[in-house]
Amino acid sequence: MNQIPYINLKSQHAALKSELLAAVGEVLDDGNFILGEQVAEFEHQFAQLCGVRYAIGVNSGTDALIFALKALGIGSGDEVITAPNSFVASASCIRVLGAKPVFVDVGDDYNIDVSQIAAAITPKTKAIIPVHLTGRPCDMEPILALAQEKGIAVVEDAAQAVLAEYQGQRVGSFGTVGCFSLHALKNLNACGDGGVLVTDDRDLHDKLKIMRNIGLRTRDDCVLWSHNSRLDTLQAAILLVKLRYLSEWTQQRRQNAHYYQTQLADIPQIQIPPEREYEKCVYHTFVIQAQRRDELRQFLSDRGIGTAIHYPVPIHLSTVGKELGYPEGSFPVTEIQAQRILSLPIHQGLTVEELHRVCENIKLFYRYS
Repeated sequence: MNQIPYINLKSQHAALKSELLAAVGEVLDDGNFILGEQVAEFEHQFAQLCGVRYAIGVNSGTDALIFALKALGIGSGDEVITAPNSFVASASCIRVLGAKPVFVDVGDDYNIDVSQIAAAITPKTKAIIPVHLTGRPCDMEPILALAQEKGIAVVEDAAQAVLAEYQGQRVGSFGTVGCFSLHALKNLNACGDGGVLVTDDRDLHDKLKIMRNIGLRTRDDCVLWSHNSRLDTLQAAILLVKLRYLSEWTQQRRQNAHYYQTQLADIPQIQIPPEREYEKCVYHTFVIQAQRRDELRQFLSDRGIGTAIHYPVPIHLSTVGKELGYPEGSFPVTEIQAQRILSLPIHQGLTVEELHRVCENIKLFYRYS
């Protein structure tokens, strides 16, 4: 029986190998490995992709979030509102600066419940980090209206959501700054790690460029305390190749998602989040909620079908998150979902036959097991 891996990076890179090797070869021949011209070109193209003026490449999505908050002056004693069901980086970026993550529960779409944000705002609140989880855009209009009313910043965690749209506008372009991950498993993925910030604010752009380069304004003039977080020229060259295919890959993921939505719609034991008419989701993950989730996952694994769980332990219940003082039961929707969520294979390399096999085995599990 052929395996259906949850992710298949070997297949992705086999198809692009000659282009990737040529791009890497140009960097090797040039020898400019730090902030080379490919970094500047990637930043230019990525800014255009998001519909903003500026992009700043850094070495991870986590650093993008940390730099965004730090550049906005957020630190000890401040509070930042975000969701508890994301990857831990959405909260650790707040905590490592000495600020406090303040969580708000999520809705059926896995994104922050905008109706609960206002109640979480205090005089210490300096920012909101909406997380476009799974590649689905948050409901940005009320978030932006509330932030403007309260005079607080919006930092978009778009790590999973490159090319996602809300009301026809690309994510990352709504807030003061948007933060993306270029991790090897993301839709637009480096062959290693990487991240990028986007903004329309010229002063913020200039500050972030200095921050990512150890605080250096010039080679001999350090103007602020910072650390090294530069996007490698080699990774930028690789990303420029992949940018050519990103729209095609995104469309394939959306087609795969539509197949699942159609084939699994009538199974009462699972729940599929809808795609609303004002959303364009890019499906970094395709997350269902399933009864007897762990049994289903094992059933699929036994038949060669890989799955994942994003994420089984909410941040506030993790070992490090317990210091924040949120006991079990604090965020009931998040906690219930954590027991039910299951990510199905969704990558652009899947065939229709493989998608069919995934769906038929899910139907088989609930019909006969």
